[in-house]
This record gives sequence, structure tokens and C-alpha cells, in this order.
Amino acid sequence: MGFFERNRDELARRGVDPARLPPGQYFTERFPVLHVGDVPTISREQWTLRLFGEVREERTLRFDELAALPHTDVVCDIHCVTKWSKFDTRWTGVRFRDAMALVEVAPSVTHVVEHAEYGYTTNVPLAPLLADDVLLAWEFDGEPLTAEHGGPVRLMLPSLYFWKSAKWLREIEFVTGDRPGFWERNGYHNEGDPWREQRYWGD
Repeated sequence: MGFFERNRDELARRGVDPARLPPGQYFTERFPVLHVGDVPTISREQWTLRLFGEVREERTLRFDELAALPHTDVVCDIHCVTKWSKFDTRWTGVRFRDAMALVEVAPSVTHVVEHAEYGYTTNVPLAPLLADDVLLAWEFDGEPLTAEHGGPVRLMLPSLYFWKSAKWLREIEFVTGDRPGFWERNGYHNEGDPWREQRYWGD
């Protein structure tokens, strides 16, 4: 029996449904740290978020302005393209759609480009971002989000592989038509659905 089968059997012994794992994933209780380049250290006081693109009037939010919006807790499973999954993670933040409501998005918008520190980008269709469990998150498990995990604010989009949830989020660009980001241009799948195991080009 291989590692993945043993991992699923262990979940079953714990009384956890192994069907919560997408294909090719294994369960871990850790929260691995994966990124390219240095970890930026940005305080909440320094941080801003620009909402722009196909909108009536762009807007830039300070952290206190974002945190003043109605916020919520979300408990969800997350899945990394490197094959680990973590269950029942708890996040606090503002729903993406509530932040989006601050700018009038053109009806022609089909996608969003997330812009993070150091020029990193990733692309996501607009539709999945409107779900109840998609946050601009600033807390994990009741504590401020650490820099290693994308603090002060990251996107949290649990329905796709977690590279689609950009760490160190600084800009949200609303676009008409798709525009692949950093990893999508370098071999990762453009959509990134873990249940369809869309990891790399051709999957």
C-alpha cells in the first residue's frame, strides 16, 4: 500500500471521510509554507489594496477601511497544488464580493487578476470569487495572518488550488477576458480545480 492509500486509511480510522480529499492529495495537520522569493514584511499601517480595471472609479483601501467592512469567519478545507490538503482551517476577513461592491464593476468583466508584492499575479474567473466562502483574509485560526502565510491580507479562495489565493495581496484588477498570471505562464494549469486535478498544462 502506497503513501496516499495509507493517508486515506488513517483518515478513515480517525472517523474523517477520505472523500474530502481531492484526487492525488494527502491530508496534513501542518500548514506548509511555500512561495517564491523573500517574504515581504508589511505592517497593517503600511498596507493598501487597490481595486481597479474595468470599474467606474478605482479605489484604494487602507487596512482600517477594509476591516471596517462587515467581516465573517469561514471554516474550510484548503488544497495545495503540491498535493497537501489541510482540513477545517478557520479564516477571518471580508467577503470578496463585499469589497467588490465598493467599486462599480463593468458588466463585461469576466476575470480578476490578483496582484501581490514583487509583481506576482494570478488570474481567476470572477464567478467563483463571488461565493460565500471567498475572503480577503487577515486572520488565521483567530490570530493575525503571519507574513509567511501572506499577511497582512491575502485572498482565500478554497474552491481552487491554493496558489490561486494570492499571498501579500496589494491590487485586485477587474478585466474583460482572461490574462494568465505568473504560475499559469510557467506551467501550471490556467483554472486550477483540485477536484478535476488541474495542476499543470495538459491536465
